[in-house]
Amino acid sequence: MTIKNGLTYADAGVDIDAGNTLVERIKPAAKRTARPGVMAGLGGFGALFDLKGAGYVDPILVAATDGVGTKLRIAIDTGNVDTIGIDLVAMCVNDLVCQGAEPLFFLDYFATGKLDLADATRIINGIAAGCEASGCALIGGETAEMPGMYHDGDFDLAGFAVGAMERGADLPAGVTEGDVLLGLASDGVHSNGYSLVRRVVELSGLGWDADCPFDDGTLGAALLAPTRLYVNQALAAVRAGGVHGLAHITGGGLTENLPRVLPHGLGAVINLSAWTLPPVFRWIAETGGMAESELLKTFNAGVGMVVVVAKDEATALTQLLEDAGETVYRLGSVTKGEGVSYSGTLL
Repeated sequence: MTIKNGLTYADAGVDIDAGNTLVERIKPAAKRTARPGVMAGLGGFGALFDLKGAGYVDPILVAATDGVGTKLRIAIDTGNVDTIGIDLVAMCVNDLVCQGAEPLFFLDYFATGKLDLADATRIINGIAAGCEASGCALIGGETAEMPGMYHDGDFDLAGFAVGAMERGADLPAGVTEGDVLLGLASDGVHSNGYSLVRRVVELSGLGWDADCPFDDGTLGAALLAPTRLYVNQALAAVRAGGVHGLAHITGGGLTENLPRVLPHGLGAVINLSAWTLPPVFRWIAETGGMAESELLKTFNAGVGMVVVVAKDEATALTQLLEDAGETVYRLGSVTKGEGVSYSGTLL
């Protein structure tokens, strides 16, 4: 048989050798995330994890998946891809802890048209950094090189996290009228609402490399501040006792996310004067002519996690969280009714 063309996979735009090189490059970062329960390194067809080795007796598994949305567009356009992996991990593990679960392991999916080894290594090192900071092992993933599917330089990310809790320890539990709402400060916009953020930037006429109008450095760098990881602090509060629920404030803001942890017949009253709106949100609101109600149901507005606690434990848990490095706001309380109502003003 005569081979006329001699085509290879590389001729079609997929470099298997580059993919193998990437795996070798990221192995040290993945190794740093190892924790009790991890049974093997990268490279197998699947990843093994031993729940008994992690210390669980009668565990319930909890799973979460997420991405980072169009915040990726800013990372790609600026070339600043070092922290976008932290966002990816945070969006998953911050959700897991709201169920009362300890994050155990993480897998990533990284897809691009043409694999750039340097950028891919930076991205996955960021994922590993997020895992390490939240006690979560990076035990596997997939790198997909798909020519023709993505524009030059573009990529996409998805994350998958699995956690566990002992049976009967799931949250929310015991939320009742009079419980206190403690807000944990965010580190900026986190990873939600970036389609609107990018529209506001267009209206401003500023480029990503312009001086930031609300902070030091460039506008692009300020908007890429990574999502805060709340895992260790939240788990410490849960283990101390008195935590009835946790709400990760993502897309939908306080208005939509807090009711997810409140039983039927209960709502929440929040005093907007309990904290100061961070400058990034004030700039977004003023530049976009945004109503306060729209801000509160789109962004975290400076509160990235809400901890619902028993009234008599509120002072002790506030101290515990502050000792762990959190800025804590006493936002309000759980009341009869439905939904979230507000007093005071942010804008």
